[in-house]
Amino acid sequence: MSEQTPPIERRSLGASGVSVSPVALGCWPIAGVSTLGANDADSIATIQACFELGVHHLDTAHVYGPSGESENLIRRALGNRRNEMVIATKCGIHYEGDLMVTDGRPERLRAECDESLRRLGTDRVELLYWHAPDPNVPIEDSAGALRELMAAGKTRSIGASNCSVEQLAVFQSVCPIAAVQMPYNMLQRDIEAQTIPWCREHHVAVMVYWPLMKGLLAGKLQRDHQFDERDTRRNYPMYQGDEWRKNQDFVEQLRGAAALTGHTVAQLVVNWTIHQPGITSALCGAKRRWQIEETAGAMGWTLTAAQRTLIDSAIAARGPAATKRLFS
Repeated sequence: MSEQTPPIERRSLGASGVSVSPVALGCWPIAGVSTLGANDADSIATIQACFELGVHHLDTAHVYGPSGESENLIRRALGNRRNEMVIATKCGIHYEGDLMVTDGRPERLRAECDESLRRLGTDRVELLYWHAPDPNVPIEDSAGALRELMAAGKTRSIGASNCSVEQLAVFQSVCPIAAVQMPYNMLQRDIEAQTIPWCREHHVAVMVYWPLMKGLLAGKLQRDHQFDERDTRRNYPMYQGDEWRKNQDFVEQLRGAAALTGHTVAQLVVNWTIHQPGITSALCGAKRRWQIEETAGAMGWTLTAAQRTLIDSAIAARGPAATKRLFS
């Protein structure tokens, strides 16, 4: 008897007609740029595992790898099953040598979109994001280019990433937005103040990255963990000094809460995230099959009221955390 794909809830991407699973695979780690130990075989196996796990949304970008490593791996992994996946990619940032450069000019957005489609081996994606605002290009110009790409059938819907509410409003006045992507987790909740209310008012999906804060909230890093000198997490305040100590204390409380649910810390954290008001999907990065297997286990169940109260108390006791916002 063949193994059946588990029934998983689907959530709408705005008014696009596209729906996604509450947990998505974030495909930045497989690019091997900011993470160590990525390799093609494991990355392909990670993507292919999504079929059986009920994770049918892949999130990538033109800039995920100097030569489009992430998009190329997705093409290789999906093969003739491409239509079973909702693919999102992003344009507006590209490599120039070793540097990532933000460029929102219409001609650049069109070129990056076309290049991404070639890498992905498809004639369209389900979601195309404006990756980040370019201070040198009027928002209306970038929005107009993306609207034209949608009209040309190269994407079914448009999203905006790493934008303020004011920037979203300007973009929306030119091009309909189906999804907004921002960082969000138990310790980084600033989008609750303005972004999520704006999205709910305008029927826009909220796709969040860093639900585990680059592994910090997965419960696997011990207090005495020594980071490789090449590990970019060393540059984040959350991984340094007193902030690291406070975060380890917080994670210890999460371990206790997770034990009550019968799930892992990572599953507890992602489950909490995808059930926060206004959140559509959490983008969970992975470069090994076991990682997406674990975070996919955050779907299909809910925390009890008592468990949520315990988590809320732990978050309140942790207090404000030192954060640093970067693009995904």
